[in-house]
Amino acid sequence: MSLDARDGLVVRAPHESDYLRLCQALDVWWDLDGIAGQGAQRTALLPRLFLQHFTDTSFLVEDGQTLVAFLIGFFSQSQSHVGYIHFVGVAPAYRQRGLARALYERFFDLCRQHGRREVHCITSPPNVRSVAFHRRLGFNVDGPVAEYDGPGRDRYVFVRYL
Repeated sequence: MSLDARDGLVVRAPHESDYLRLCQALDVWWDLDGIAGQGAQRTALLPRLFLQHFTDTSFLVEDGQTLVAFLIGFFSQSQSHVGYIHFVGVAPAYRQRGLARALYERFFDLCRQHGRREVHCITSPPNVRSVAFHRRLGFNVDGPVAEYDGPGRDRYVFVRYL
């Protein structure tokens, strides 16, 4: 089922005014996953600039006034064939409904429309659910790549060819 056909869910581009809602979601959604105490780290991964400069390539999903999912992505400025998914989240109560997959598919379609032939993203080694999810979506997985994001910051690197 496409994301647009889901009862009561609305997909829209994010606005800068959504920033605090996203920060709250980062704190609450991941704390419910048992990853408490890292809210500041997660918020640092999603600075306000993403909601100022990449709104045409990012999506929010709402159920009424409730934020239930988001995808923050952009087109590479230096690699004209690449789209990049920076951050994705789905509220715990809305998981296992295909929302993340539908957001990825929407981003893939947008990339194709703009001549992008690859989509890249990364995750940290403890995020085994993300690694499995990306494999199911057909991403090639490399890693973990040692010190990808600096000393002690290993990452899995994902590439999907469109």
